[in-house]
Amino acid sequence: MKIDFQETTNDLLKRIDIHSQFGARDIDSWMLDVLQLQKGLRILDVGCGAGKQCFSFHKHLDGKVEITGTDVSESLLAQAVEENEKRGADVKFHLLDFNQPFALPYDYFDLISACFTIYYAQDIPFTLSEMRRVLKSGGRLFTTGPMPTNKAVFYDIIKEATGKPIPPMPGSSRYASEIYGTMEKLFSKVEQHIFENPLTFTDVSPFMVYTRASMSEDRKLWNSLFITHEDFELVMDQIEKVAKARIEKDGSLVMTKVVGGFIATK
Repeated sequence: MKIDFQETTNDLLKRIDIHSQFGARDIDSWMLDVLQLQKGLRILDVGCGAGKQCFSFHKHLDGKVEITGTDVSESLLAQAVEENEKRGADVKFHLLDFNQPFALPYDYFDLISACFTIYYAQDIPFTLSEMRRVLKSGGRLFTTGPMPTNKAVFYDIIKEATGKPIPPMPGSSRYASEIYGTMEKLFSKVEQHIFENPLTFTDVSPFMVYTRASMSEDRKLWNSLFITHEDFELVMDQIEKVAKARIEKDGSLVMTKVVGGFIATK
């Protein structure tokens, strides 16, 4: 399944910033609590982006860990390398396309993390099999992704504003079904953890920053709602009017992120 998707560095960092500013809970703390990491591990972060999760692991373990971060985006990796140098950390960053065989050794890593990325794989069984291959026996794969009820208010506003159905999202349409099911077939044990984070907006502006970063033309997921830049701006205007009306009526707009954390043991 080929997904016509291209994330931009700017859009990704904007959404991360909105989560940090307006969310009630910290997903990094939740991940660390769920994983219960020990010093001395070998960790591979697939789809590491600008290195956020790598640096969280590194700090939590006081640097007593071997971490390799990989991503298909050269621009995001460049940011990760720059941040790594600023921190004086020793995280290694490499280019890796998880739709191709991993240029990594068998049975090497204790933990693989793949946060908000696995559902963009073209061939889920292939990508998960490659992850399993490079894990040690007893090693764990930790993935995160949106559950079917994720951001329900966000999608309701878009439907109300456009009068059109929401196109299938790669995450919520594949993660809890196809991906979880494939993990159960490939790994000895799979467990599920749920993280809910309500984002509260009392002003429409940050909500629209999030919306633009989620629906920009570069992501190519919303072509059923707009094609041209003019179409995009018209849709943004319609969404802003609906969101603003809801905030004026209720005093705030609460959009809840519902994330599934799957831990698969080899």
